Amino acid sequence: MTKDQLPTPALTRRRALFAGVAAVGAAGTAGLLATVAGDGDEPVRAAAPAAGPQARSALKPSTYRLQPLTGYGPPRVAPRRTLVRRAPLLRVSGRGRTMVLTFDDGPDPRYTPHILDTLREYDVRAMFFVCGEMVVQNKELLARMAEEGHVVGNHTWSHPLLTRLSHHRIRKEMERTSDVVEESYGERPAWFRAPYGAWNRTAFRLGAELGMEPLGWTVDTLDWTTPGTHTIVDRVENGAAPGVVVLSHDAGGDRSQSVRALHTYLPQLLDSGYYVTVPERQYR
Repeated sequence: MTKDQLPTPALTRRRALFAGVAAVGAAGTAGLLATVAGDGDEPVRAAAPAAGPQARSALKPSTYRLQPLTGYGPPRVAPRRTLVRRAPLLRVSGRGRTMVLTFDDGPDPRYTPHILDTLREYDVRAMFFVCGEMVVQNKELLARMAEEGHVVGNHTWSHPLLTRLSHHRIRKEMERTSDVVEESYGERPAWFRAPYGAWNRTAFRLGAELGMEPLGWTVDTLDWTTPGTHTIVDRVENGAAPGVVVLSHDAGGDRSQSVRALHTYLPQLLDSGYYVTVPERQYR
């Protein structure tokens, strides 16, 4: 009997396993089913997946296999909804002796830059409730407010008495201002203040629909009456208390007294231990 005539030895289970591993490695698949003749001539399944890279087409769904990630960003959450209030917020919460300074009706290139200079000198942030028609001619001042960390709020487009306007007119006044603030400041306003403090249900509802909280004030300096620099200073210092919101103006008339008063009372507030800052949104 020649070498070529020697009978082929039966493939044992052990050899079948090695053969299966080799075949899997060559084909690059996991889960190869090898049917071989061995003890009892029954099919034999490969005992373990092959080492090395595996072909993606052979992967089967499994309860033990992790699904691939769809992205690396933060998990998506439902958009925050602004509560429709029945009254404006009059005070703010914060640690210690926190106060907020607000300025309405601007920006005005005659007075707003001086107010910003004083705030920067003492490293203080404030809120500016702007009118859209004033922003159009002074967009660079809103860019500066954004750069220096101040908060810009919506004070309507033309400073009307909202309680005398229709639903459509109120929306237009507020929406146009939010649009121009976003264009100049970089983001839409999150706070709203009604001119003259004249609120109604429509203003609260539309403000909430536009994502804004209504903010009133605790201390009114009445600086628009030009009572004198000393009087404005006294009103701020006498009304100072934790959570207080101070109302002043940086436009709408001669605001030189407001500019001088700020330069006087701000360092005194800081020396008295007050922390002058801007409020945080209270989402619901």
